[in-house]
Amino acid sequence: MSKVVVVAAPGALGDHLEERLGAAASACLRLAPGDDGLAILAADVTTLIYVAPASVGLGGVPDLDEAARVFEAAAGAGVGHLILISSAAIHAPSAHHAGHVSEARLSSRHVHPIATAWLDLEQLAERSAEDSDTDLAILRPAAVVVRGGGDFINRLLAGKIVFPLPGFDPSLQLLSADDLAAAVVRVMEKGATGVYHVAPPEVMPLRKALRAAGCWRLAVPYPLQWLARKMLAPAGAAAPIEQLDYVCHSWTVSAEKIHRELDFEPRRSSVGAVRELKGDSRATRASPLQGTATDEVYDHFGMDKDYAALLGRTVFKVLHDYWWRVEWKGLENVPRGRAVLAGVHRGHQPWDGVMTFHLLIRELGRYPRFLIHPTLVKFPFLAPYMIKCGGVHACQENADWVLEREGLLAIFPEGIRGAFTMYRDAYKLGRFGRDVYVKIALRHQAPIIPYVTVGSAEIFPILGRIDWPWWKRFSEWPFFPITPTMGTVPLPSKWHTWFLEPVPVDAYPPEAADDRATVRAISAQVRARMEEAIAKMLERRKSIWWGSVFDGEKSGVITEEAA
Repeated sequence: MSKVVVVAAPGALGDHLEERLGAAASACLRLAPGDDGLAILAADVTTLIYVAPASVGLGGVPDLDEAARVFEAAAGAGVGHLILISSAAIHAPSAHHAGHVSEARLSSRHVHPIATAWLDLEQLAERSAEDSDTDLAILRPAAVVVRGGGDFINRLLAGKIVFPLPGFDPSLQLLSADDLAAAVVRVMEKGATGVYHVAPPEVMPLRKALRAAGCWRLAVPYPLQWLARKMLAPAGAAAPIEQLDYVCHSWTVSAEKIHRELDFEPRRSSVGAVRELKGDSRATRASPLQGTATDEVYDHFGMDKDYAALLGRTVFKVLHDYWWRVEWKGLENVPRGRAVLAGVHRGHQPWDGVMTFHLLIRELGRYPRFLIHPTLVKFPFLAPYMIKCGGVHACQENADWVLEREGLLAIFPEGIRGAFTMYRDAYKLGRFGRDVYVKIALRHQAPIIPYVTVGSAEIFPILGRIDWPWWKRFSEWPFFPITPTMGTVPLPSKWHTWFLEPVPVDAYPPEAADDRATVRAISAQVRARMEEAIAKMLERRKSIWWGSVFDGEKSGVITEEAA
């Protein structure tokens, strides 16, 4: 007869899992710190479920000493199947986090003490399982919400007044404790091994999560947060400021693997998990993969259409129609389905991309997604602004996600260095890197729409650049730019944007993305069209402050009557 034992630390999550796994588990062993009461494992245990504790006193990290004792006892008892409840916090939150990452995508670039501790736990379990020939399954749940939970996220949602850092609003995944228990049962039923993320596919912005939990937000700057944590922490307890990173930057994960291999998906969305925490009867809803969802649906990467609409009626409208007086041409070249927009990025700050975002929404009802550099989501206030305006971390997985949903993917082939081009060379195209945009278009059979803007380089003309290593490390900019207004007030130059005829790629198979010659040929064609368009527009431009280069042609112009 099989014997299943749950080992968990005292606390709300352990209590909840013990209750939910009662029918499946033969016994539940609760370990206090330093407790060696593992004698129950001396019997013939077929499956051991270890819920790694992450108490406040340990700073949100697992107790590796306790874990070592549990794994040693499991090996001695001849446990056949070890299920470790780890954490999706193993994926360090940072501006470099791509969002909705797979189990295999662990970042080694940005070391984070909490993420590193969870990685150490998993490696400890893997070594123990290998030495004892034990089948090992590791579950990495998103932030588990449970009434009475003592960890950082649960205390945040349970508070009446919450003190987040100002200028950040990341997307979170919140997992119901019931769904975590259901995932454990599914792993036991299937006898599964390997690493699995457990998270709802839907996300929820931090601000909305706190509002749904009935919390009042009072943003407190980082230095005051650090001081308060040091002063209010119990004697001998850690008060890691690093916990705040998990409510500043994204650490969302993809749970596609557990759905594909084990046919499992949480029954509650992130919204439903918060409602369940608060005793709301609307907590449960049908999964989007099983039926029609009834919860609020938030964007996968945090884009906010209401936010874009508000700015479109106010700030964006003033800048687009009256400050830069943007004229455009060729919008009929933008298709209804998937496409790759390849643009020229100038002017040091991302206003040219933002104005393109605004124009396409207003004129076509299309919401483009821009692949952006991490520096645009690194700093407070700028981070939520860029995310809500359609910015997504530049990586292959995110590009695939956009185009698979027939979206518009906007890329600046010159990369971040294009934005820091000296003004004397502003209308000369730089290197297009590795022509990744062409490879993406080929793989998805998406036409490439080149587009150019003349005028954006003059809003912050870069007259000089300082190569400060410390500044490059801090900002991740390639240089410190010297501009007339030092990046404060953009100059009111006259803009012209031209969307060129599509460069089709459907004459090539998707496999052509791996053919260097084909990729180079297509990129050269795109580049030639952009250079020709820029040359024509500069030839017609009489002033950087006024006049039209589209005179006598079909173009979009906001007149006083239209405004």
